[in-house]
Amino acid sequence: MHATSRSPLARSRLALPAAALILALGLAGCETVQTTQPGAVGVTRTQRMAVSSEEIQAASAQAYRDLLQEAASEGVLDRDAAQVARVRDVTARLVPATSAFRPEALGWTWEAHLFDTNEINAFCMAGGKIGVYSGLLDRLQLTDAELAAVIGHEMAHALREHVREQVSLQQAQELPLAILSAVTGNEGLAQLGDMVADVTLSLPRSRQAELEADRIGVELAARAGFDPTAAVSLWRKMRSAGGGAPPEFLSTHPSAADREAQLVQAAQVVMPLYRQAVARR
Repeated sequence: MHATSRSPLARSRLALPAAALILALGLAGCETVQTTQPGAVGVTRTQRMAVSSEEIQAASAQAYRDLLQEAASEGVLDRDAAQVARVRDVTARLVPATSAFRPEALGWTWEAHLFDTNEINAFCMAGGKIGVYSGLLDRLQLTDAELAAVIGHEMAHALREHVREQVSLQQAQELPLAILSAVTGNEGLAQLGDMVADVTLSLPRSRQAELEADRIGVELAARAGFDPTAAVSLWRKMRSAGGGAPPEFLSTHPSAADREAQLVQAAQVVMPLYRQAVARR
């Protein structure tokens, strides 16, 4: 999601020199991967990757630590205990549902923190590093199901490794292969961390990535026992908050006319999973 310069999480667009992009350690060319199982919503697209999951997860963990340290130093980290507990409770219900798409995600070190800022925003970095902005809760007055729709959408980005995919694409477009091994070690990890933070917080996702996250997020919510139709009411709230145009939360997202219709369709597909989850609870 997009963060403005006023946010404790803000990252300016980095005018990185070529060396700062040379961070695919042990790169042996792009590989075609299937990051997730299709689930009930049927996300089956294969992806081309030039950076390993391990590198992106390590860089994401470092970037996340930096964001937490920055927010703590500014006194805006996890200030409202009740809101923090709510975010973590919703997250804890969603995590088991990730196994439907990616069983190994159950072994990720999931974390969720609340950043006290007026922005309508959230993110999930690789490896399950979640951030929710208090403005999302306060300004939109989200129900738990709507909060699950937000967090599920962001978790879907991590499951599908959309940041890894975008970093790989940037490398392929911007770097000559001959210099890909010029920066390694701690310096390389730090620079890759900057790049991951920039892609996660500032740069737009593709329309395809966002629609995948919509569909997977709806299914995660349903499997966790949250009404999947809340994704539709969330979408409407966000559009209303933007005065008919997408608010900050959606500034890097496609606002296609059929997106709401696709959310409705996905919710219908996963409704049996929701009913089963409710019956179990």
